[in-house]
Amino acid sequence: MAESKVYSDAASALKGLTFDGMVVMSGGFGLSGNPENLITALKEDGVRNITVIANNCGADGLGLWVLLNNGQIKKMISSYVGENKLFEDLYLTGKLELELNPQGTLAERIRAGGAGIPAFYTRTGVGTVVAEGKPTEVFEGLTYVRESWLRADLAMVKAWKGDTEGNLVYRKTARNFNPMMATAGKVTIAEVEELVEPGQLDPDKIHTPGIFVQRILQGRDYKKPIERVTTRPRATAGGA
Repeated sequence: MAESKVYSDAASALKGLTFDGMVVMSGGFGLSGNPENLITALKEDGVRNITVIANNCGADGLGLWVLLNNGQIKKMISSYVGENKLFEDLYLTGKLELELNPQGTLAERIRAGGAGIPAFYTRTGVGTVVAEGKPTEVFEGLTYVRESWLRADLAMVKAWKGDTEGNLVYRKTARNFNPMMATAGKVTIAEVEELVEPGQLDPDKIHTPGIFVQRILQGRDYKKPIERVTTRPRATAGGA
């Protein structure tokens, strides 16, 4: 009988996988689709000198920010680093390494890692600091820069629904970097809002097949915060 992929909580799902200097992918775009339970468990684990591959590093007091604030992150491989004062301070004082990527390039590097493609060429970043030190080649008269794949020791993803075999369905904006990252980790842990039995998910709606997921858990206490809420006054009954 196959060993169960289901774990009772995030801490037990991480057991035996963490080590100082590891590379971790963490899904999410801003704070949408963050593996909140796993990030908290990784903080409590205390692992140090982590290289984190993620679109961004959370927001003040939220998301991956808690690992940054706890001094656990050595390097970020990211796309968006704005609106994070702690990130700025640590980087400018030399306490945090940064590998900055155009957003599409970051996504494609992760996808390439999951697909077993060591490198690819892109026009994005040609002639900028992004291309410094990287090989270039001319195709049909245009210069392209070579980018390499990204892979991780651990990929942490968040899904809306999953079954006990690890099949995952993401919902709306939370379907961001999560599907690519699920394919690019030596071990992938998924936390889900609803855990169901095999056969309860519509096969045509599955975004990540269970073959990519080694461990899964039912998440708890999701707050689903957003970085900034912008509102406008409602129109009056008279249309003013």
